[in-house]
Amino acid sequence: MPRWVLHVDMDAFFASVEQVLDPTLAGRPVIVCGRAEERGVVSAASYEARRYGVRSAMPTVQAKRLCPDGLFVSANHRAYREYSRRVLSVLKRFTPLVEQTSVDEAYLDITGCEKLLGGPVAAAGKVKEAVRAETGLTCSVGVAPNRLLAKMGSEMQKPDGLTLIRAEDVPGLIWPLPVGRLHGVGPRTAAKLRAMGLQTIGDLARYPVDLLEREFGVAGRHLHDAANGRDDTPVTPPDEAGGPKSLSRETTFSRDVDDPEELERALLALSEDVAARLRREGYRGRTVTVKIRRADFSTVTRSRTLATPTDLTEEIYEAARSAFASYWRPSVKVRLIGVGLTNLEAGGEGPRTLFDPREKLQRVSRAVDRIRDRYGERSVVRARLLSRSRDGPPKDTGRGRGEGP
Repeated sequence: MPRWVLHVDMDAFFASVEQVLDPTLAGRPVIVCGRAEERGVVSAASYEARRYGVRSAMPTVQAKRLCPDGLFVSANHRAYREYSRRVLSVLKRFTPLVEQTSVDEAYLDITGCEKLLGGPVAAAGKVKEAVRAETGLTCSVGVAPNRLLAKMGSEMQKPDGLTLIRAEDVPGLIWPLPVGRLHGVGPRTAAKLRAMGLQTIGDLARYPVDLLEREFGVAGRHLHDAANGRDDTPVTPPDEAGGPKSLSRETTFSRDVDDPEELERALLALSEDVAARLRREGYRGRTVTVKIRRADFSTVTRSRTLATPTDLTEEIYEAARSAFASYWRPSVKVRLIGVGLTNLEAGGEGPRTLFDPREKLQRVSRAVDRIRDRYGERSVVRARLLSRSRDGPPKDTGRGRGEGP
């Protein structure tokens, strides 16, 4: 039985959600930032903004120079998560084999049910129609016999595209592309391949596999297989793949900061946001990592591992503060700071004892979560955070998975 995989990639997801929420933004250059100020970075840009050269991860000040008439909006991650949930709900109507790989991407294995849907291409069309009808958003879909080719197909005709790549299409469609376009090939690997004289994916596909293994080890064979369109990676639903590996949040300051009070307030706000995400998604974490980006853009991380996993702000903050203090000195000016949790495990509130002091914190935390869910994030604010600078809410980095094209 031939295998058929779809890769669904939402188009300019964050910016598109903003345009759906505010129809006056439709057709206009929308630029989503961690905060709509000059020291942050662009989280997403609508296709109208991309015509000016605006791209994700670009400093906001550069985006303003390129697109002075752009509409800069602060990121609304609660809305993006909700629309991501709606999209996922739509996809699961077509097959139980759905693997979401980021907030705006997912794979579907429709093998065995593609005929019921009118064939793989018709199935992809129906997915696009259903997503648009339910959410008002467009997506691009790649259709192929494996994940690799489906992923590459979804990138070929953005936005609102549908691309079929069969095994026999690889020489004509894939091989002429620059070697850096091969999914999984990063800038360093691409540079090394070009230095070896391999400019296109076709050059890589025809290169002797033993020589690739000599240069790249085991990865050399994977590169050769990928260039030839071979990939047997299964589509694995979440209950088989396991939970997220990490959750993190970070914020970029409007100026370089060396005030310990301001830095500690930022750590507290980030810890609170991470803890709320953990509770919302039903996880606890054991290892707390602080990310520090200095004024010269050099970046360091420091970690602390807890005796027991937690989803409590207070415990995450104390570990983050300890990790931060192990590195920071008054001479260090900080541009960006982040807090992340790894070594996650699913679970509720953990084991309790009769006089467990954590139980009260758990009850209070969940009560605050319920109030914020109903009345908004700012309905309950810690007194210490009322004196925060105007840098605003942290940027949500989710699980290390950024928004795609």
